[in-house]
Amino acid sequence: MDEVFPILGGVVLGLATYRLRPPWIRVVVIGIVGVGLGAAASWVSGELALSNMYLLVDAMQVVIASVITGAVVSLWLRRRSRSLAR
Repeated sequence: MDEVFPILGGVVLGLATYRLRPPWIRVVVIGIVGVGLGAAASWVSGELALSNMYLLVDAMQVVIASVITGAVVSLWLRRRSRSLAR
C-alpha cells in the first residue's frame, strides 16, 4: 500500500505536465516536482526512518509514472484526433 502514493503522484504529475512546451521545461518540472513528491511519499510512509535510499526509489517511481502517463496521454490524443478527422 505504500507504493500507491508515488504512482498516483506520478500519474497526476504526468497529466499536469504533458502539454508543457518546450520539452526541456517539462523535464525540469517533472524532475523537481518528482523529487519533491518522492520525498513526501517516503516521509508519509515512514520509509525515511529506515534508509535514505527509499527517497531515491520513491522519486524514481514518481518520475517514471509521470513520463509514462504523459506519453500515453499524448499518444491517445493523437490517435483520437486522427480518428475524428476521418
